[in-house]
Amino acid sequence: MTLEKQRKKELADAYARSFRPMGVFQLRNTANGKIYVGAAMDLDGMRNRVFFMGGQTEPFAVLRQDWRQYGPESFAFEILDRLDPKEDSLASQADLAKYKEELDALLELWLEKLQPYGDRGYNKPKRS
Repeated sequence: MTLEKQRKKELADAYARSFRPMGVFQLRNTANGKIYVGAAMDLDGMRNRVFFMGGQTEPFAVLRQDWRQYGPESFAFEILDRLDPKEDSLASQADLAKYKEELDALLELWLEKLQPYGDRGYNKPKRS
């Protein structure tokens, strides 16, 4: 392997082990006030996915009709809460799973607080 290829591989590996901004977000319909609340291990990537895919992929299929009716300019991607890593990079997949669990718990708190169900939002209540 050439020195340049080796360097690119090292940089790619370091990026894969690094943390992206993670947290809880809401996708708010500014025309009717309904919201979708979700969590992402990569908030920037999620923002890009929402607007690039135009609300067409899961979990955003639930708001597809409003996306078509009001247009993407009527939706705001807002970060509600961030989860800050305790270290600079991941040592293992177990570390990643730990953060995913924390993020899921944070999401549950926001879902309970905002209740984005029915006329208030696009989320579907969990079945007991």
